Amino acid sequence: MGMVSEVKLIDENGLRIDGRKFNELRPISIEVGILNRADGSAYIEWGGNKVIAAVYGPREAFPKHTQNPSKAVVNARYNMAAFSVDERKRPGPDRRATEISKIISEALEATIFVEQFPRTAIDVYIEVLQADAGTRIAGLTAASVALADAGIPMRDMIAGCAAGKVDGKVVLDLNKEEDNYGQADVPFALIPRTGEVVLLQMDGNLTRAEFEEAIEMSTKAAMFISNLQREALMTKYSRAEEREETKEEPKNGNSGEDAHE
Repeated sequence: MGMVSEVKLIDENGLRIDGRKFNELRPISIEVGILNRADGSAYIEWGGNKVIAAVYGPREAFPKHTQNPSKAVVNARYNMAAFSVDERKRPGPDRRATEISKIISEALEATIFVEQFPRTAIDVYIEVLQADAGTRIAGLTAASVALADAGIPMRDMIAGCAAGKVDGKVVLDLNKEEDNYGQADVPFALIPRTGEVVLLQMDGNLTRAEFEEAIEMSTKAAMFISNLQREALMTKYSRAEEREETKEEPKNGNSGEDAHE
């Protein structure tokens, strides 16, 4: 145990182990529509995290006893691939994955207009291909984009970020070392349009002032991530429009002239 406390996560210049400032996000990139068979899909790279999300539905809920006559049932399934961490993970759901699946399902249900689709299921699959702390929020962020890609009506895409405490200081977007050796981790997500908090957990201890600082940091980050989500969707659809325009253009010069006459 002696070694753990010797891991220095913030240097004398106030910089973190990966060179970031206390309120700086890791690099994030989002790609939309990467799976042809899914109704909607997205891929996110967030620091060292690589996460894919696929959405199927709304489709008839099966077996019938799982149907809700007044609304759609949202089934999110979060899974970490066996190769996503250094020590091979045992395949299949464990208690942690079951818990995360449940809180992501509840968060998504809070933003989807579920009452428009009675007796149906909306199935959301989140696969963590590479894990580097903060996978539940990365998964929720990707799942929200995949839902929008599937054309499922919702109040807004959910955005969030984790903050925490490292070497006595509140920092944004913990990486793996900070998550392992830090003092607290607070995953947080909201619906940007309404400000409604849909996911909030805390592992570790914070004072009230530290907790408020963590939430304020994560809220700012969530607004920034919300813009990245929109940009990713717009990029996909502007590309699709360009492809359509290219298809419509005549193949050779002559037919082009004929077309204008």
